Amino acid sequence: MSDRFNTIAGWALFGGIIALGSGIVSSKLFHAERPEPMGYAIEGVEAEGEGGASGPSLNTLLASADVAAGEKVFAKCVACHTVNQGGANGIGPNLWAIVGDPIGHGRGGFAFSDALKKVGGNWTFEQLDHWLTSPRSFANGTKMSFAGLSKPEDRANLIAYLNTQGSNLPLPAAEAPAAEGGADNAGNAAEAGAEGAAANAATPHE
Repeated sequence: MSDRFNTIAGWALFGGIIALGSGIVSSKLFHAERPEPMGYAIEGVEAEGEGGASGPSLNTLLASADVAAGEKVFAKCVACHTVNQGGANGIGPNLWAIVGDPIGHGRGGFAFSDALKKVGGNWTFEQLDHWLTSPRSFANGTKMSFAGLSKPEDRANLIAYLNTQGSNLPLPAAEAPAAEGGADNAGNAAEAGAEGAAANAATPHE
């Protein structure tokens, strides 16, 4: 019985050694390095996070802004702000004639945060767009807890609406789209002009 057990144990040990050795050999033979470029690049598809800044400019959005839509966006603000002339300050300041007004000052003595007071300047269309995108990014330490509006169209519509409430500053004109292939056409024209000049120089004049 003891001899038979030893024989079985020996064969089991031998089999384990063979399996271990085979694994080591196969890993050496078939080891593959991680490819540097993962997967295949697909032309015309942008990586995540790229191209986020593309789209109409603020001026273009303001030129075609929908004031009525901006009033609807302002419904998100009425819990903290009034916008009527002579309206009382609440959790936030009254916003009548806010466009063009100094940043972090005035507003009937509203207690602005030091972070906003330090920004300086006036509430231009660009400054309002920055503020509405992310108040904390605009003035780190602001007391305003609103996260911001992610859609550029919503911000432009809201700014246009606020502008009609006592400010009425002229909205900027839409920016002309860049001429497609303009640089290439200019380069081709210059090249053609140079070739023409060389041909004239090489041809005798009567």
